[in-house]
Amino acid sequence: MAGDSAVVVKTRKFIRNPLLARRQMVVDIIHPDRPNVPKKELQDVIAPMYKADPKLTFLFGFKTKFGGGRTTGFCLIYDSKDAAEKFEPKHRLIRNGMKAKKDSSRKLIKETKNKGLKVRGTGRSIAKHKAKRAEQAD
Repeated sequence: MAGDSAVVVKTRKFIRNPLLARRQMVVDIIHPDRPNVPKKELQDVIAPMYKADPKLTFLFGFKTKFGGGRTTGFCLIYDSKDAAEKFEPKHRLIRNGMKAKKDSSRKLIKETKNKGLKVRGTGRSIAKHKAKRAEQAD
């Protein structure tokens, strides 16, 4: 199958960012015999290159060049789990498996928002609190 063909991973524009406790870089992937490469597979390739934990490696923003065979994206490697949880957006933490996705229906969120809009004055904060309680109870 085409899944076992070799993939070449190159990094460029490497920056050490001590304020955000991470290393960041642009990743170029050359995959001539494959349509694309899974992020999980790339994590396992890039993490050892920088002596890092694959769980703290975040890959995103990949664009495949026209004609295929070459993809460019962005990589962040955090120094610690705490730094990743502090600076990384919630949706990327969920994608990486560091946070669980909160299941809440779209309809329920809209209903609570509209109930809050109907209440005026000081009762608004009380209604918002009750709505939050009702949402947590479900």
